[in-house]
Amino acid sequence: MYLFIFTALLVVFQYVNSKNVFEADKVQLDGYVKKIEKYKDSITVLGDKAFQYSEFSLGYSEEALNYIEKRGYESDQLIALIEESLYELNLKTEPNPLIPYAAMSPGGKMIINAVRVLNHKWVICNFNDGEYWGELFLKYTIGENRELTFEIVDSFLYPTN
Repeated sequence: MYLFIFTALLVVFQYVNSKNVFEADKVQLDGYVKKIEKYKDSITVLGDKAFQYSEFSLGYSEEALNYIEKRGYESDQLIALIEESLYELNLKTEPNPLIPYAAMSPGGKMIINAVRVLNHKWVICNFNDGEYWGELFLKYTIGENRELTFEIVDSFLYPTN
């Protein structure tokens, strides 16, 4: 009789304990499912933004790619050539001839920081001297010897507070 009561208590204890563990795991799993749904939504939003930003990029413009390929260039090589040429101007010349603003911070030098090739003719860049920032809109042409020439279309310097 005592053995039966002890076994019954043990079975009830095991049942209650297993039920509590199962419910705790289910709550934890539900939390993970909600997080996954939230992350999927975030990924979708970020993917949409990335697509919007890529619309103005040489790599995603079919017409610009066709234009470049007809002239015997690879888009990746051309982008690298343009970026390298612009960054070299930071090192070779003082001040950079493409930046129409003089450095205003003490000991600063206006340099091009980032370059984005928009299509087969235009480039947008940002520049700074450590304190003051601006942007350039450039037109580029490729010469017969693969020489790049840049023409400033427009530029601006952000106002300070």
